[in-house]
Amino acid sequence: MSKTFVGPRLRQLRRQHKQTQAQMAKALGVSAGYVNLLENNQRSLSVQVLMALSDAYKVDWRDLIKDESSTRLTDLRAAMQDPIFGETPPDLQELRAAIDHAPQLVDHFLQLYRSHRTALDKIMRQGTDSAPENLLASSPEAVIHDFFRDHKNHFPELENAAARLRVETPFDVDDAYFILKNRLRDTNGVIVRTCSLDDMGDTLRVYDRENSELRLSEALDHQNRVFQLAHVICLIEQEALLESIKADSGVASETGLARCKVELANYFASAVLMPYSPFLRAAERTRYDVDRIAAEFGVSFEQVCHRLTTLQREDETGVPFFFLRVDKAGNVTKRFNSTSFQLAEYGGSCPVWNIHTSFRNPGVIIPQFVELPDGERFFTISRTTDRPVFSRETQDRRLALALGCEMRHAERLAYAASFNLDDDGLFSPIGINCHLCPRQACSQRAHQPLFIDLPIDTSRRGNTRYES
Repeated sequence: MSKTFVGPRLRQLRRQHKQTQAQMAKALGVSAGYVNLLENNQRSLSVQVLMALSDAYKVDWRDLIKDESSTRLTDLRAAMQDPIFGETPPDLQELRAAIDHAPQLVDHFLQLYRSHRTALDKIMRQGTDSAPENLLASSPEAVIHDFFRDHKNHFPELENAAARLRVETPFDVDDAYFILKNRLRDTNGVIVRTCSLDDMGDTLRVYDRENSELRLSEALDHQNRVFQLAHVICLIEQEALLESIKADSGVASETGLARCKVELANYFASAVLMPYSPFLRAAERTRYDVDRIAAEFGVSFEQVCHRLTTLQREDETGVPFFFLRVDKAGNVTKRFNSTSFQLAEYGGSCPVWNIHTSFRNPGVIIPQFVELPDGERFFTISRTTDRPVFSRETQDRRLALALGCEMRHAERLAYAASFNLDDDGLFSPIGINCHLCPRQACSQRAHQPLFIDLPIDTSRRGNTRYES
């Protein structure tokens, strides 16, 4: 076991049991001085003491050594970049010290900051008439997103379940639909039928539990029909696992829990169609060429983008990506994130970001290097995707996808190979959205920032009407 420091968690555990360091030391069979050193991260936790802690306090040893500091540091650093805190945020050493020595205080601060951001976002979208309790309540989608991000968008239990299915029911890309359809019939007694648009209307899939029948719309292309088969297999065969993971999500509403279950089943379906290790090898071999990976596994461009965000297995890690999908009005319809990219948290409403430009170039991958106001730099690619069309009313339902990573990983991507990565002129200055962006002289500004006043000179006209 590598060196593991658990000082804050150990101190919290001792205080929960209202013990002194000497009392805890007696329970563990060590000296009080050793407990003091552990609590101050001056000694690493040994396997023997870890087991003693687990036995004496009836806690899961995995919870004791779980390292959430990197996610907490990312969240804290992003929060401190908010203009509301002024121009001199704490440096990384101070932030790390706060996390090491006052983790509960940091958690409470982040919870308060998230409530502030949620209220601010709802005020901007709804006006000021909302009741306070409604303003401070996080949406189910936000809670689900945070749950996935806390797990780095990686669920080993679902990966293992998908791997077992591939062992029990092996199949090649060309046979995936036939094999999965037979598994539903032979293992679960579910008959799969492809139904006409006259019967299905605008519904793409119906799983009729009572009649053991799965109906798929003929509007679905082959790739999405296969995906739906894997999705329903998860709902049937992995229901207990889904319920177990869902119980830890923090989602309270029935609607939110149902949405969480759908997202987890989608994760399983992706893991079945794109097994972890072969998928990662293909990604590294092609330098993350999404089209080539999609062709190799017989899946869609969007499905590959989604799967790329899940490659966070400890001993087999891929490039940490964020993934965002927006409609023509800029509404975020899907988002997954294993990076510190805050646009993936709060929406893709900056017009300088090329995710919006991709609508003018359907099907074309558009690379872009971007820089946030705090100086963080990322490499992104954007491309459109089309929803199923099955009537005149459903035409032109195009969406835009964005996939990106931190600049330190850009050299691993084929899309960045033709650029001089040392050229500072590559980077487009973007922000979260105009309400929160402190940039001056931005030609695309659409709103006055909430926390700073831009200079106005009546004798001069600047790029926009908000500053001169």
